[in-house]
Amino acid sequence: MEEGLVCQWSVVRSLLAILQWWAFNVTVIIMNKWIFQKSDFKFPLSVSCIHFICSAIGAYVVIKVLKLKPLISVDPQDRWRRIFPMSFVFCINIVLGNVSLRYIPVSFMQTIKSFTPATTVVLQWLVWRKYFDWRIWASLVPIVGGILLTSITELSFNMFGFCAALFGCLATSTKTILAEALLHGYKFDSINTVYHMAPFATLIMVFPALLLEGNGILEWFSVHPYPWAAMIIIFSSGVLAFCLNFSIFYVIHSTTAVTFNVAGNLKVAVAVLISWLIFRNPISYMNAVGCAITLVGCTFYGYVRNMISQQPAVPGTPRTPRTPRSKMELLPLVNDKLDDKV
Repeated sequence: MEEGLVCQWSVVRSLLAILQWWAFNVTVIIMNKWIFQKSDFKFPLSVSCIHFICSAIGAYVVIKVLKLKPLISVDPQDRWRRIFPMSFVFCINIVLGNVSLRYIPVSFMQTIKSFTPATTVVLQWLVWRKYFDWRIWASLVPIVGGILLTSITELSFNMFGFCAALFGCLATSTKTILAEALLHGYKFDSINTVYHMAPFATLIMVFPALLLEGNGILEWFSVHPYPWAAMIIIFSSGVLAFCLNFSIFYVIHSTTAVTFNVAGNLKVAVAVLISWLIFRNPISYMNAVGCAITLVGCTFYGYVRNMISQQPAVPGTPRTPRTPRSKMELLPLVNDKLDDKV
């Protein structure tokens, strides 16, 4: 009886964790698109900078004031040798995501972001000459095919937004690979990651934002009918972006890797549906099919990766110079810890 209650509570806990993660994630995406499209605040660098500031303050309050999370200390030398390069790529990643959202619909942007597993595998193969099981490569085929179909049939296609989203995938993959190389020895959770990287990201972004968008923001203030109401929405999106980090931390600790993978792909579908209901961007039948193929491919990729990780090593397998030393070397790095919405 008690085991049954524990099992039921575990299922309920996982479901609640996934739902609150979806709620924060989709709300942040929709609010950012609303800021660019409905509030006519077409300044992605400034929106990113506001998010960094909110996240830096939020992480400080959580760790230093409320002490809800223990601080993971970093060696002073490592702040510039390790944390700063990671913060730079982290900053570029967030900015490119917001730039793409400024120019293309949520549905198209979210579909392109699903290309990240493919860019991660290819970068590791090119940079590290890392060996991957053939099933990993095969699982990327529907992802690439689905994104090609979606891009060709996108009715609101914008080349600048498309390139920003694509380079955002490369930045995400680069961040994942750099994290493996630079942050070894530090087991950061999502809150500590924000605590250490958001201040650097703010420092990196504040001057380009002022230089490139300062005059435009002043003009926006003078012509917008309700500028302060719009500013409340902008800062609220920054606060919710920080809260998203808490939701990611909760869902990772409440679900299995397979559940997290499936829920992440379903989250994209939910974001696409809700954004279409709000913004009514045109979506053709073939475009929807391409998006669906991409999400199914991402789910299949996650399944293959998990299946390979569960397989025991075969004893007596002949070795070659490219034979992986361990089972984990067969697996691409993943970016499960962060959702890149800070």
